[in-house]
Amino acid sequence: MSRYRILTIISIVILALDQATKLYVDANFRLHESIPVIHGWFNLTYVRNKGAAFGIFADSAVRIPFFITVSIVAMLGILWYIRRLSNDQKLAVFSLSLVFAGACGNLIDRIRLGEVIDFLDVYWQRHHWPAFNVADSAITVGVTLLLIDMWREDRKKSAEDSAKKPKENEP
Repeated sequence: MSRYRILTIISIVILALDQATKLYVDANFRLHESIPVIHGWFNLTYVRNKGAAFGIFADSAVRIPFFITVSIVAMLGILWYIRRLSNDQKLAVFSLSLVFAGACGNLIDRIRLGEVIDFLDVYWQRHHWPAFNVADSAITVGVTLLLIDMWREDRKKSAEDSAKKPKENEP
């Protein structure tokens, strides 16, 4: 399967899930309403995030143009990088496609609403991780897989380089 076909399929699936879940939460929950899913661990909680991760830049006057610009630049960078990958680098393409789709999903919210709808609330006792959404999850999984792929590629290259070096005892 071609790199851009993978990107297109992943993007359609992630964007559909992301936007459908956000539309559902927006239509069926009151702001800050919370419904326990797994008691003591996971709730669906409707919040809106004007900032980035952990609410960074939430009160900045330039936040909307800044986040829109950063998202577009990141997405263009991903398209450029995917173009440079070889056809056998499937995990890198898959990973970057997840990040691309997640960035696009949150970009849609920022353009449409000026903020991002979050609703996945993971916690333990009184310690809550900041709420997130499907797009955020895609970005996180994509970056994690990309780091794993980079680590594997580095180990593979190191092994190949070691195999090419002549041994000290050989003439």
